[in-house]
Formats: sequence, C-alpha cells, structure tokens
Amino acid sequence: MNAQKNICIYCASSKHIAKEYYYAASRLGQLLAKSGMACVCGAGREGLMGTLADSVLANGGSVTGVIPEFMVDNGWCHQSLTRTIVTPDIHSRKRRMAEMSDAAVALPGGCGTLEELLEIITWKQLGLYEKPVIILNTGGYYDPLLQMLSNAAKEHFMKESHLRLWHMAATPEDVMEILLSENEESPVESKYYD
Repeated sequence: MNAQKNICIYCASSKHIAKEYYYAASRLGQLLAKSGMACVCGAGREGLMGTLADSVLANGGSVTGVIPEFMVDNGWCHQSLTRTIVTPDIHSRKRRMAEMSDAAVALPGGCGTLEELLEIITWKQLGLYEKPVIILNTGGYYDPLLQMLSNAAKEHFMKESHLRLWHMAATPEDVMEILLSENEESPVESKYYD
C-alpha cells in the first residue's frame, strides 16, 4: 500500500454491552494497526470507541479522534489519541470524519451510531460519498435494520440496487478483506425514479 488509508469507524460509547462486541472492536483495531491503516473515530474514551482506539494504539497504529467541543467540555474525550480534532458541533464532526476517510465502517451501536451509518449510506445514495461503507454485523446485531432496509426496497421507498450501497461483514477479518480489496465501488444508480 503506497498511501496510508484512513478508515472512519462508527461505534458505541456505551459500557454496558456484551463481551463479543468489545472483542470485535479490539480485534478490528489490532488488524487496522497491523495493516498500516489509520483509524478515524469519534474520540470517545469509553465503550467500543475507547476499546477500538486503545487497541489501534497498543498495536502501533494511529488514531485521529474528531469530537465536538461540548463533549470535550463534558470530559468524554479520549486523552491518548495520536491526534484530536475539536469541532464546533456534531454536524461538523460527521462531515470532517467523512471527508478524511477512505472508507466508513459501522460497528454495533445505539442511536448515534445508527444515525451516522444511515447518514453515510444516504450520502452514498446521493453521490456525495463514493467510498466503501461496511457494516460489521457482529452476532447478527444489524439483522433487524437490514430487514427494514430490505422492506423499504420491497415497498419502493428505495431502489433495489441501493441495497448494494454497503458491504456486509460478519467478522473484523471480513472487514479487512473488503478494505484491502482493490475492487472499485460500483457507480450508484440515481435514487430518483423516472
């Protein structure tokens, strides 16, 4: 790999979750670092976000955290990142993370993670984000969302082709396989019907 890839990771800051989610976040961090890819995340210090960052750093990798000022003021920021970018608000944070990234990966999470994932899929649908979007479906966590999106296509709220806007991964190793593939992203069909 000639230039270092920056991988945007969306994930939970909740601490009260099953160990399998922590393991997947830690393993993904290890694999990113070992492959020479840099992590771009929300700079949180707890939950999967903190675990991911700690794992990347422990394995010699680089983590850029992007965090809104109010979260820093509340003490939610990880203190040991390679680089921390403070934004005025959440919207600026999400835009900056997307602009910096060569791919976006969603780990399991709550409302914030779901919102980030659906926004980046929407941007891809509109042609505003042309890079890979990967869903790490640890333990089938995202199965209900995938069913909902499938239903949206079935009911013609979105095109069937838009169900291919993202890649599915069952394990961190699957995520890396997608990130390391040389396949270019397919052009996106317009979201508008004739």
